[in-house]
Amino acid sequence: MTIRNTLLTRVVTKRAKLLSAGSMMALCLGASAALVPFTLHAQNFESTQRQMLDNVVAVVNDGVIMRSELNDRINQVEQQAEAQGGSLPPRSQLAQQVLERMVMDEIQLQMARQANLSVDDTELNRQLRTIAESNDMTLDEFADAVEADGMSLADVREEVRREMLMRQIQQRRISQRVSVSDREVERFISQQQDAQQGQSFIEETRARHVLVELTPNRDENQARARAEQARQRLQQGEDFAAVAREFSDDRGSAMNGGELGWVRPGQTVPAFEEAMGSLGANQTSQPVRSQFGYHVIEVLERRRQDVTEESRREQVRQAIFQRRANEELQAWQREIREQAFVDIRL
Repeated sequence: MTIRNTLLTRVVTKRAKLLSAGSMMALCLGASAALVPFTLHAQNFESTQRQMLDNVVAVVNDGVIMRSELNDRINQVEQQAEAQGGSLPPRSQLAQQVLERMVMDEIQLQMARQANLSVDDTELNRQLRTIAESNDMTLDEFADAVEADGMSLADVREEVRREMLMRQIQQRRISQRVSVSDREVERFISQQQDAQQGQSFIEETRARHVLVELTPNRDENQARARAEQARQRLQQGEDFAAVAREFSDDRGSAMNGGELGWVRPGQTVPAFEEAMGSLGANQTSQPVRSQFGYHVIEVLERRRQDVTEESRREQVRQAIFQRRANEELQAWQREIREQAFVDIRL
């Protein structure tokens, strides 16, 4: 489980390459000896100003995150909060939260590059269409909306490609850590049959959610308060998709307005499933605590699916696998963060 601007979690920015004071001095000396005193002072001042405005705020293994990138991301979050009438923590705290997310992204993207993973244009275009449809737009309308928000469609495509690469490396690594035995499948089916008195169907729930994670810079009380703020905005009639894109730390679903699709029994963690099961159609939950953080859940509709015994077993296996994968993802991200060389320079 995994984001922001009005339509996306963020927009990619390019790292600026800076000339140091030493290189600027070399350029000045090569130009004209008669101009060295004044020009050298001016150029060194300019270089110093540049370094003040754009410097490395984090070293992540063999990559860096620049202050300009961090500032762009913070500005996007602030603009979104202002447009939606939301509140944010003090800028210094916000900067720490945003930078930590950028560090995690950089670690995962480096791993994806090392694994030679890629996203072809067909996959990318399909995902863009899905995002457009979740915003009730055609692809052309989505492109127009992106440009109206002052963004480049090329930058949006690159950001979506990055998100897809991170999902790929997550899926590859997590699938190696999770297995489901036949005995576990049989035990789950037996428990479900007791509850359903032998009926050969599975009840599926179409739901969406906002997830607020606990982070090194967001404690239990702050996470719950942010989830409650998201819920209040929903209670006031704001669009769920817009609130999810602004608040949710599950970036995979946030890009699609919080949509989880059709969820089967056993596919989500127990706290989430219990809360979801207690809701009627079009009802929204109070903040629900799970190991991932606080969820605000909305049930859209329910349906019953008739299944054969074989397909039922496969569906149960996939549901158990998905639940465990979600749990394992959090542990894996903690591990790769601890193993990476990270030097924060805020």
